[in-house]
Amino acid sequence: MAINTEKLGMILQNFVAATTDVQGAALVTPDGLPLAASLPGGMDEERVSAMSASMLSLGERIGIELARGTVDRIFVEGKKGFGILTGCGEDAVFLVLASESAKQGVLMLEIKRVLAELKLVLI
Repeated sequence: MAINTEKLGMILQNFVAATTDVQGAALVTPDGLPLAASLPGGMDEERVSAMSASMLSLGERIGIELARGTVDRIFVEGKKGFGILTGCGEDAVFLVLASESAKQGVLMLEIKRVLAELKLVLI
């Protein structure tokens, strides 16, 4: 059965538009291929997808090497905001870009909510 990328794209667009301080989101395959995205202007969807998959792969290896167990999320904090990567089932990786003013607790709750919605489409 084919993945409904149009529906995934709509979910991401609604998530970005409705969630305070979220600037963009992307859903990619573990191999780094884009499934759907709602990214800020000027960001290359294919490049973001490839970097997201690479970052998750490296994070998983670090988790194993440091005996931290399975990685739930990878959190990158910079002066201009956050990048948060989480798994979305076996076949996808979810990236969220948020501003530096984002409240992390609220953001994690919103990510959890949208992940459940995305997983229903990926089944």
